[in-house]
Amino acid sequence: MDILLIAGLWLDGGSAWDDVVPELAALGHRPVPVALPGQGDGDSSATLGDQLAAVLAAVDAAPGKPVVVGHSAAATLAWLAADARPAKVAKTVLIGGFPADDGRAYADHFAIEDGIVPFPGWGPFEGPDAADLDEAARDRIASTAVPVPEGVARGVVRLTDERRFDVPVVLVCPEFTPAQAEEWIAAGESPELARVARLDHVDLDSGHWPMVTRPRELARVLAEAATPADDR
Repeated sequence: MDILLIAGLWLDGGSAWDDVVPELAALGHRPVPVALPGQGDGDSSATLGDQLAAVLAAVDAAPGKPVVVGHSAAATLAWLAADARPAKVAKTVLIGGFPADDGRAYADHFAIEDGIVPFPGWGPFEGPDAADLDEAARDRIASTAVPVPEGVARGVVRLTDERRFDVPVVLVCPEFTPAQAEEWIAAGESPELARVARLDHVDLDSGHWPMVTRPRELARVLAEAATPADDR
């Protein structure tokens, strides 16, 4: 099965998954990292609409119904794909992120400087997010971080098709636990996930960037999500 991989903020859409791709291929799936305009190509004018168009092009190009994976803020991009292609997306997998609601900005919680959102350093992520990152891993992420265009970060999320709630969702819980996720959703912090017909939680013992620190374990989680229950 095709597994489309969408990287979160500041990550190059292709190279972010370098350690996960061979693991997924070895497990019998076809991983497809999605190149996002403005994240790796130097296009600071890219918009959220441009990024969604790239994701939908990958969905449409898949020979069957792909699994769409979104990391962190890109959980919203994965969910937008389910909204735009509810009959084409087999499942969405959200890694350490919750989809934004209709009418909300995609990712406006970091400072914008001269039309871009630069990587803010490790200060905002100290604690569970970065607890499993050694200095080499921190240097790798920081040195390859790509500023996010303002048109992406401040893009307004538009959700229009309620059939998206019929698309199964797997919420991968890295720096938080499934119990915490369930509590947040029950408290109303993710109205979108609260309405999903089938929502599964998977615990993954890592920080916020498991593609860096736990690529093999993450690949297994994604492969499990992509494997029909009758074939497991």
